[in-house]
Amino acid sequence: MIFCDTHAHLYLEEFDTDRETVVERAWKNGVEHILLPNIDSASINALLHLASCNPASCHPMIGLHPTSVKANWREELEIVAEYLDAPEYCFRAVGEIGIDLYWDKTFAREQQEAFSLQLDLAIRHKLPVAVHTRNSFDIAADIIASKNDPDLKGVFHCFGGSLSQAERAISLGFMLGIGGVITYKNSGLQKVVAAIGTEHLLLETDAPFLPPVPHRGERNESSYIPLIAAKIAEVKGVDIETVAKVTTESARMLFDLSPIPSP
Repeated sequence: MIFCDTHAHLYLEEFDTDRETVVERAWKNGVEHILLPNIDSASINALLHLASCNPASCHPMIGLHPTSVKANWREELEIVAEYLDAPEYCFRAVGEIGIDLYWDKTFAREQQEAFSLQLDLAIRHKLPVAVHTRNSFDIAADIIASKNDPDLKGVFHCFGGSLSQAERAISLGFMLGIGGVITYKNSGLQKVVAAIGTEHLLLETDAPFLPPVPHRGERNESSYIPLIAAKIAEVKGVDIETVAKVTTESARMLFDLSPIPSP
């Protein structure tokens, strides 16, 4: 079985002591591709270094995370735009972008403006987006809808909303990123996933955060993707091979990934 982890921050310091081992362990567990979402200008070099060391399996995104939208957000977006214009890089998406109203609402208005402008960048560069929506799904969905662009596509990363919100995301042409939260007993996500076609789902870890059961309390990593796939299979009453095949094909199409040839 082949899997894709569509959202993992393997370039963060939590992996400084064993990063290449983590990538190798993911490969041994069938995780063929790992998408690397950016946070802000301070994380770009580490992200690009990891991608350059593992060009076949680790793929960079570029964007400004909503919790990094501060007083200098316009300068940060200029850096994102410059990287997107640079011909030497092959970014697979604009991300991680979005709106986060859980931690701090000080720059809520600026977050919305930064999100809108980064959607415009994605449209201009014909790239998908990876969208972070903590306590903000409806606001973000409204901004996406306001673009009225049928070519705007992407994934609602770490989706944890209601069935009606899932259906709205799908109606906008977006995928739902499902991670370790689906293994949490009281998350409510299992009922939503059970009602949604597998073709609308992508697998992700958000490593090093939100590890699946039985690894709660530990560092998350891409090799745990099969645990997430197995839970989705259980919830939907299908075999894990089906979940692997459908979600991997969806990830390849969304992020323009090619299968890695066998050694």
